[in-house]
Amino acid sequence: MPFIKLTKLEQKRFGAVVICILCAVGAWLFLALNKKYPYTVQTELLYKDEPQGKAFKALQPDTVDLKVEGTGWQLLFARLRIKPPSITVSLQKLNSRSYVVFSEQLDQINKQLESSQKVISIKPDTLFFDFSKRTNKRVPLKLISKLTFAPQYGIAKEIKLTPSYVNISGPHEELEKIHIWHTDSLTLTDIKSNIDTRVNILKNVLGNVSIYPNNIGVKIPVDEFTEKTVEVPLAILNNKEYHDVKLYPKKIKVTLLVALSNYAKATEDNLKAAIDLNEWKLQKHSKLSVKITQMPEFSKLVSIEPRNVDFIIEK
Repeated sequence: MPFIKLTKLEQKRFGAVVICILCAVGAWLFLALNKKYPYTVQTELLYKDEPQGKAFKALQPDTVDLKVEGTGWQLLFARLRIKPPSITVSLQKLNSRSYVVFSEQLDQINKQLESSQKVISIKPDTLFFDFSKRTNKRVPLKLISKLTFAPQYGIAKEIKLTPSYVNISGPHEELEKIHIWHTDSLTLTDIKSNIDTRVNILKNVLGNVSIYPNNIGVKIPVDEFTEKTVEVPLAILNNKEYHDVKLYPKKIKVTLLVALSNYAKATEDNLKAAIDLNEWKLQKHSKLSVKITQMPEFSKLVSIEPRNVDFIIEK
């Protein structure tokens, strides 16, 4: 294939032509991207001015398609996103009717967007709502947590939530399904001292149910744990025939991990152990296993000595 050789003059002319073409394309592209174009983008709805004393439920999803007029630059680089990524709609008209018309609120909606963007229309243009009588209910809270403690530390007493319940308001049929509400997850690591913090309530996904308060106080008593050994007499279970049962030994040693603040409370009075005579009557065991039937709160069982005891039954 023959190679075309250009003279220096021809090379200069060819370069000028290429530069002119690139400038023309750049100018055309700049003018084209500066023009206004309509495009469609989906966005989330947020509500304000909710009607008082009414429980409402939208009869369509909480997302709509916005027909937005913006520059070609926005269409090219924003990738059909609007800012902010949601719009707030007033529900004030629901005090007198069961629907909201977007075309009546275009001015207010456009004030929420960037000045270079303009909403031309919204699809669907009308939102319909179902109404029912609003009732109130109080439900208990459950703390969702992931807690890890430093060695030898743990929860010493009951965790306290303030308040320990939430007030929910909404349609009776929706509230009947709700029996407990959860918090957001509380995640803490290497804990070695008392925790006093606040945790948000789990976000409500039901648009027609309101929840109060939005956050609560959480107090977690934390203490260092140590071992304590207690001698405990054995009780006898299922001795329905009132046999004379002699146990060897009559007492066992139970070793617990207890909080230092509760050390004095870990006594024979709140620590109970027993054997079950059904092991002999029904299972024909020659030794009876020891079962712990009561332990102090927030303590952990370390060992039982012995775990099995000998026995003699005199009829």
